[in-house]
Amino acid sequence: MIPVNRPLFISGEAKYLTEAIRTGWISSEGPFVKEFENKFSSFIGKKYGTAVSSGTAALEVAIGAIELKPGDEVIMPTFTIMSCAVAVVSYGGIPVFVDADAYSWNMDVSQIEKKINKRTKAIMGVHIYGHPCNMDAIKKIARKHKLLIIEDAAEAIGAEYKGKKCGSFGDISCFSFYPNKTITTGEGGMLLTNSKHFKDRADMLRDLGFVKEKRYYHSEIARNYRITNIQAALGVAQMKNVRKLVKIKRDYGALYNKLLANIPGLQLPAEKPYAKNIYWMYGVVLDKSTGFNNESFAKKLAYHGIGTRSFFYPLHRQPVWKKPQYRRVAEKNNGNFPVADKISKQGLYLPSGLGNTEKEIRYVSAVIKKLLI
Repeated sequence: MIPVNRPLFISGEAKYLTEAIRTGWISSEGPFVKEFENKFSSFIGKKYGTAVSSGTAALEVAIGAIELKPGDEVIMPTFTIMSCAVAVVSYGGIPVFVDADAYSWNMDVSQIEKKINKRTKAIMGVHIYGHPCNMDAIKKIARKHKLLIIEDAAEAIGAEYKGKKCGSFGDISCFSFYPNKTITTGEGGMLLTNSKHFKDRADMLRDLGFVKEKRYYHSEIARNYRITNIQAALGVAQMKNVRKLVKIKRDYGALYNKLLANIPGLQLPAEKPYAKNIYWMYGVVLDKSTGFNNESFAKKLAYHGIGTRSFFYPLHRQPVWKKPQYRRVAEKNNGNFPVADKISKQGLYLPSGLGNTEKEIRYVSAVIKKLLI
């Protein structure tokens, strides 16, 4: 079976891991943590970095850093990972969903302003599957209404919007280093910001709310979201190869684009003029005229030894909102989201991990052609 994604081990990682173990610095106090924060924030183009235990943790700490209050609202795409909504409801806030753009699969920015009210605190822009969302439009709306921007660039490490790295635009930007991301620390994440205030709050919130002046003295409830020195050592090693890894993802996307061009009923990933897509996951959407939805097409591909994964299940369709404690979330998002509904039923992504090969991509493309032409 050709997997959707599998990690690529880069030579040199063992050296850094061995160093962390040899010196005994394996906890979050080790020097690789700060080095990783500095190298990654410099690569993206932000002043400060706070490494945490996962991308979900990064989002939760970001929401805590902006001091979201119960009942405050955060606007976000409905077509995204559940972590975005979890971060908001964990502080008693209400995620407010916006439908997807049919071409890029990112949040339809034309729908944002009608979702804004006096309780709106922030807009969460998410770069879906490696394609940048329209940050100029989001920034313009945020300035007009005096809102903060949380930029979720977990799937877009190395992607660019108008020549600037994704993750360089938000008041706080969040990243994930899960094994299927462009660089990995196994589990892990990071917040980036240019604000010393947000940096200080993020550092505090990832560490049980400890304050520098008085340890074991807590004025806020916070969790342990620290990253270990071993994980950070892996991140430092991967940063040496980040541009190479981005190029591999771009090359794989370009190859798929070439091989799958002009197949009736098959929508390929977008790359708008302002965007440099890294094709974190190479997704396709099937028109109903093909006779397939994502499940039936996945079964056909599996018969030929090809692994796939379905697109996100939209946030507005998540059954958890039926629980009484989330009644306000359900009431706030009881509208229609036709684009997200369509692509979630008709979309899936193909093998495109860093460990996949050109030969595998050519094989996958040949099978798809036989099934659809």
